Amino acid sequence: MQHRKALSNDEAFLLSEKIFENFVNYFMPVPGQKVHVFIPIVKFKEIDTQLFITYFLSRNIKVFVPKIVDAKLISVEIFNESKFEVNNWGISEPVSNEDSGFLDFNYVITPLLYCDKKGNRVGYGKGFYDAFFEMVPSETKKIGVNYFNPDENIDDIWENDIPLDYLVTPTDVLSFFNGSE
Repeated sequence: MQHRKALSNDEAFLLSEKIFENFVNYFMPVPGQKVHVFIPIVKFKEIDTQLFITYFLSRNIKVFVPKIVDAKLISVEIFNESKFEVNNWGISEPVSNEDSGFLDFNYVITPLLYCDKKGNRVGYGKGFYDAFFEMVPSETKKIGVNYFNPDENIDDIWENDIPLDYLVTPTDVLSFFNGSE
């Protein structure tokens, strides 16, 4: 988190653009696919996923964003005309509380503080994404995005923690499948 805080806003945006380009070039999303993507917490300098959302919506890729309702992460489908509001945590989220009911996403783009070389991620400690990952089909690609490559091991892994399948950084797309996709 300290590395991220040290980035200027311009640096963070340029790195976000590179992450976005690496995602598109590697995964090549196509019309009709479903992508669940987080809305960044600006004050924490999370990856600017508006780049992803704008791209997906312009190419008829269905976009879903998380919203916490009754202590549970739901997936709200958004459109160009969707209305947003800022919640108590400072996260922009859709006004709608309607869970799409979809779980068969092609990709879930996930926020994180960092992850290790095995795909274990550290988030903000609420467990929303681990619970969400338990519900999505195994073929859904769970993709973390980060400004930095993994450089630390995570020792305190809980039994309910579900690792990422990929990590996209400004310089790499790392796969955690141990050679099998």
